[in-house]
Amino acid sequence: MMPRLLVVTDRSQLPLGRSLLDTLRACVEAGAEAVVVRELDEPYAARAALVREVAAMGAQAIAARTVMPGASGVHLSARGARVAGRFGRSCHSAAAVARAAEEGAAYATLSPYTRTSSKRGYGPPLSPAHYRTAARQGIPVYALGGITPDNAAAAVAGGAHGVAVMGAVMRAADPGAVVSGLLEAMP
Repeated sequence: MMPRLLVVTDRSQLPLGRSLLDTLRACVEAGAEAVVVRELDEPYAARAALVREVAAMGAQAIAARTVMPGASGVHLSARGARVAGRFGRSCHSAAAVARAAEEGAAYATLSPYTRTSSKRGYGPPLSPAHYRTAARQGIPVYALGGITPDNAAAAVAGGAHGVAVMGAVMRAADPGAVVSGLLEAMP
């Protein structure tokens, strides 16, 4: 069973002086069960080490775009080539979620849920109908983009299995409190 929350890393959004590992530790301690390790600008060895660290914390470590030892799967971009093993896919329409399901994806993110400062170039927010249609494709769908504890419940009520969150957690003064708030907000 896929968890309700995917934490997505982006160390460039961290407050000055806070490490990514400290942030992720706070998230896992607050109940986050899965982390998508992005950090695509880092060399493979550094990303692989981060995957191992996340797994050692007790969370599912999902590697972005590249198969890595110790990862529980790979999160592929919207256009990334399918990989062997467990994978999820970034999608920007209900039709893309349907294609991901046909490819054998274990889950998909669907974005943008609302306006977001992390990913400005992905168009206007998707309507609730997109999430309802995507939810019928047979795989868990995560609302991504502008998710906060204030709108997570609405995303799930609108058809998403759960939420994927980057900016609200990475930029937070207390990332553990944000994770707790997200988990409390979702059924």
